[in-house]
Amino acid sequence: MSDFSEEFTRPMTEDEQGETSVASGTGMHFPWLHKLVETVVIGGKKKKDFAQTTSACLRFIQEALLKHQWQEAAEYMHSYFQTLEDSDTYKKQAAPEIIWKLGSEILFYHPKSNVETFNTFADRMKNIGVLNYLKISLQHALYLVHHGMLEDANRNLSQAETWRYGEKSSSQEILINLVHAYKGLLQYYTWSKKKMELSKLDKDDYSYGTASRSMLSHSCKTSANLGALIETPGVWDPFVKSYVEMLEFCGDQDRARKVLTNYAYDEKFPSNPNAHIYLYNFLKREKAPRAKLLSVLKILYQIVPSHKLMLEFHTLLKKSEKEEHHKLGLEVLFGVLDFAGCTKNVTAWKYLAKYLKQILIQNHLAWVQEEWNSRKNWWPGFHFSFFWAKSDWKEDTALACEKAFVAGILLGKGCRYFRYVSKQDHQVLRKKIKRMKKSVKKYNIVNPRL
Repeated sequence: MSDFSEEFTRPMTEDEQGETSVASGTGMHFPWLHKLVETVVIGGKKKKDFAQTTSACLRFIQEALLKHQWQEAAEYMHSYFQTLEDSDTYKKQAAPEIIWKLGSEILFYHPKSNVETFNTFADRMKNIGVLNYLKISLQHALYLVHHGMLEDANRNLSQAETWRYGEKSSSQEILINLVHAYKGLLQYYTWSKKKMELSKLDKDDYSYGTASRSMLSHSCKTSANLGALIETPGVWDPFVKSYVEMLEFCGDQDRARKVLTNYAYDEKFPSNPNAHIYLYNFLKREKAPRAKLLSVLKILYQIVPSHKLMLEFHTLLKKSEKEEHHKLGLEVLFGVLDFAGCTKNVTAWKYLAKYLKQILIQNHLAWVQEEWNSRKNWWPGFHFSFFWAKSDWKEDTALACEKAFVAGILLGKGCRYFRYVSKQDHQVLRKKIKRMKKSVKKYNIVNPRL
């Protein structure tokens, strides 16, 4: 090992510690947190070549972090901090962000660390790494939230909101938007907490009315913060949900509808299934006409055909008076069951079993054949193998019965899945299995009309 590596790994003497460390009140040894920071801030420069030293330190720090050796990692930072004075301009510019990431990781997990030490480190790193000011402010705020210091986190973000450095770049704009976003979420959390407290009060109390008015005023202020943010194209799911909840509470249904409609349909925003889910749930709460609900779910079906709302979509389509909707209702059920994550969905199989019988009674054999033709080469192995028959029967007899009926309709009574289930002697399900056999014999599409 080289001389400088040995220097890093040897224990520091008491004189060295007393000469260079910060008395943090925690017993932690952070010589890099005070003396060297001040050296850099006041413009002190050293002309030594630290390339090998800092490279070795970085490796030691990374190894210590992987081993959760927080005190050892903190001591290595004493030498790595010198990279701020590197003669290489690129390394010197990159150093503040690296030091922040390493130092914050150490301080987050170090057993002797505390909020005061982390705050000191964060504030000083903001002054050194000016270009990283917003990133550090965001992470600092999240650290404070983690420790339940919501007011301090909000104050931290308020300071970051007004920060500017040079000409406003696109990267700065993105970070400022995130600052607005997290500040809005903190305010929403406070609003939501007060709302919950309010719900526990007696509505006849004077305090209830006073608190309601106070909350209404606060919610409008919070909404303005979030409202401005979500007008910027992007994916703002949690912020949109929070904003709409507050608007609904305040009785501003029109504004809530406009926000959700814009979020779902404005072409400037990226395609986002959640946007359509939020809009659908809102319209459902408003008891909107079926046509509006169907239009929203139809788009969601095109994006995520396996979504759990597709079963609700199927139900709405069945209630429609249009035959094309009835046909689409069958397509939707087959589409849901095309996905591996839905193979055990007993409700989906129950809906399909019931609907197959209904539309075959109505002489829509062509609809079933159209859906089955594109699946007959892979659904038998995917859903209706002998293995799945035994497995499904063992795990969930209700699921097995629904699948067996569908298998019998699509593949005939010779299907191995259908045969296995139909031969089971189950006292409770005996009558159901008997009815299933009769229906399969009458309605299967392999030998129609037989």
